Amino acid sequence: MTALDEPGRTARSMWAYFEPVHAVTYLHPRARAAYEAVGLRGYWRGYFAGRAAPLGATEAAPVVAAFFNFAPPMVARALPSVWQLASPQEALRARLTGAVQALAELTYELPESHLAEAAALLERAASAAQTAGRVLSAANAALPIGEYPLARLWQAATTLREHRGDGHVAALVAAGLDPVETLTWRAVLDASPPQYVLGRGWSEEQWHAARERLTQRGWLTGDGAVTEDSRAAFQAVEDATDRAAAHPWQTLGPDDTDRIRELLEPIARSGHTLLPADSPLGLPALPG
Repeated sequence: MTALDEPGRTARSMWAYFEPVHAVTYLHPRARAAYEAVGLRGYWRGYFAGRAAPLGATEAAPVVAAFFNFAPPMVARALPSVWQLASPQEALRARLTGAVQALAELTYELPESHLAEAAALLERAASAAQTAGRVLSAANAALPIGEYPLARLWQAATTLREHRGDGHVAALVAAGLDPVETLTWRAVLDASPPQYVLGRGWSEEQWHAARERLTQRGWLTGDGAVTEDSRAAFQAVEDATDRAAAHPWQTLGPDDTDRIRELLEPIARSGHTLLPADSPLGLPALPG
């Protein structure tokens, strides 16, 4: 296994800065309230409607494929029925409203010029994201550009986030992993409780069967411990994800990438405070 090159390392570093900007849509009370205001009560209704809305009034099957980690029956409980509560356009307005309100709380001490520059640079990075074969990234990249800096900043971060996620799913598929195997594998690596798997709609039987398949593959021992082959495979998936996410930062160039890192740093630090200790994101820590 070769060492990760500089573009891949840069992509991994930048993930820690833009992911917290996007994640307010899942974690901040104002985001939840915005979904509830359009009739999307309950966390998962808002999650599935908001994240799937760029695809239009889709059925469950494309979302099962694109989101990857969720059991099909869990997705089917939300889609397409959520579109009877709120149209995709209403869901999009709600998610942007909630995200902007959340970011406004986190950035109230920063001058407008700081936010405007951050938005402009992050938009340049997002516009360089290669979306062929990346459905969620492409759907978000096609949305209208927001009018105000925080709206533009959040949308650019979201496009980059889904760009990285699409590439991560491709790396997992290339490694021969199905969704429940992926969740089970990650839960063992992170010493997470079974709820990490079961909370995404998979049954205990499916979880145990996935553990057995990983054991047969040589990635878990008979007593459920992680093997060295498993750790090497995990690193290979992470490295492939980082390499696939590198193009926006290569296009932006080192000087502008350093500048956007500097501008996003205080926003990301505030956003990191919303992330629970057991967050499944696995974000690299911000320096300092």
